[in-house]
Amino acid sequence: MDGVVEPRQLTTTRSMTDRIFRGGISASGVAVLVIMALVGVFLTIRALQALSQAGLSFITTQAWEPDGGNFGIAAVLTGTFLIAITAIFFAVPLSTGVALYISEYSPRRIRQTLISLVDLMAAVPSVVFGLWGFFFLQGQIIGLARWLSTYLGWIPFFSVDGSDPDDPLSTATVFTSSTFIAGIVVALMVAPITTSVMREVFSQAPVGEREGAYALGATKWGMIRSVVLPFGKGGMIGGTMLGLGRALGETIAVFMIISPVFLIQPNILQNGTNSISALIALRYGEATPFGTSALMAAGLALFLITLVVNFIASSIVARSRSGASTD
Repeated sequence: MDGVVEPRQLTTTRSMTDRIFRGGISASGVAVLVIMALVGVFLTIRALQALSQAGLSFITTQAWEPDGGNFGIAAVLTGTFLIAITAIFFAVPLSTGVALYISEYSPRRIRQTLISLVDLMAAVPSVVFGLWGFFFLQGQIIGLARWLSTYLGWIPFFSVDGSDPDDPLSTATVFTSSTFIAGIVVALMVAPITTSVMREVFSQAPVGEREGAYALGATKWGMIRSVVLPFGKGGMIGGTMLGLGRALGETIAVFMIISPVFLIQPNILQNGTNSISALIALRYGEATPFGTSALMAAGLALFLITLVVNFIASSIVARSRSGASTD
């Protein structure tokens, strides 16, 4: 028709290399989803026998005697969350400080070295952290645990049964193998991934806004507080959640440190705690077929919890300003 301008169709002709790369990336993403789904299906099938017998009591029962018909994850689930929360309490300030130093304060000539050192911490085997926590940290931390119990014992989480602050000869074993010690060890294990996420987000803060803050008379810390931290808030939350997901599933280091108990132990300084992953490591070798099904049910619960935590973390990062800028 005269006078009508037809828009020109723009097409992109991809080369064979681009098509192969695109197909490989797509296949990798689909493979990850398929493997996750298969793991969930496998755990569900293996756990059905135990879940059908226990029912909802599986969530509320503290004991673990599957062959006797009395089992549940109330105690180990509580211990799992307490260890993870304690770890995050120590890991987040440490990770934030290290990430800010590397991205904002460290000299350029050593920055890459610091990044490599932090990343290498993630490669240290869990058993090494467990040995360090059991043979070194546990003996050094008892004094701090006793001090916290003495002066902050009025807070329920810091009270310790069987400890007399007025008796200098009172036993120190009530402070060993606790949630507090396990949480500190796990904090050092989750700090590298949390630090890496935060550092990457902080380094992407807009240069124009940084220079604008300086032009308005801001100091270095003022610029960080008004530009870098607000920009990286979503990344900080996402990194924390990713660290929490890692802390929830930590096994060997926790297993080596804690003294397993099967009752809800809210006092983090007191001897005795447990976690789902440590329970599986402790009981799997001697489990009967039904006991194995019960352990699979516990593993399914941990799988779903970590899946939800990581999904929330990814959503927060993607919806944040810092996450959007990396698309």
